[in-house]
Amino acid sequence: MYLVYQPEGQAEATRWTYNPRRMMSAEREWIERRTERTWSEFTKDVVQGSSLCRRALLYVFLKREHPTIRWDDVDFAWDELKLEYTKAELVEIRSTVAESATGEEREMILAKLDGEIAEAYEDPEEQGKAQPPVVD
Repeated sequence: MYLVYQPEGQAEATRWTYNPRRMMSAEREWIERRTERTWSEFTKDVVQGSSLCRRALLYVFLKREHPTIRWDDVDFAWDELKLEYTKAELVEIRSTVAESATGEEREMILAKLDGEIAEAYEDPEEQGKAQPPVVD
């Protein structure tokens, strides 16, 4: 999964690989304190669209590049920050839907996923690797 940030006026988006299993303990602990959620709750809330959780995640990634940045410096419009699945993750989701969905709904969902798979960004280093975005 990728965290993609493109503030207004920035020509190219900044893209970070977001793998909850690869976040450092100090970062996870800071996020837990700031959001008042356990790591598992946080990872679920990021995917479900919690603004606070996405802001905390953006802060951590920005802090890695700009160590002096403060929490209050991180502010974004909703359309400037998004999560994107990798191609491998979308293929895995499609496989699950193909097995579980039925009827007309199934065909619509599969067609939508096929379009997303065709457009998905794939980091050559991550090619073929898919892990669920939520930590248990």
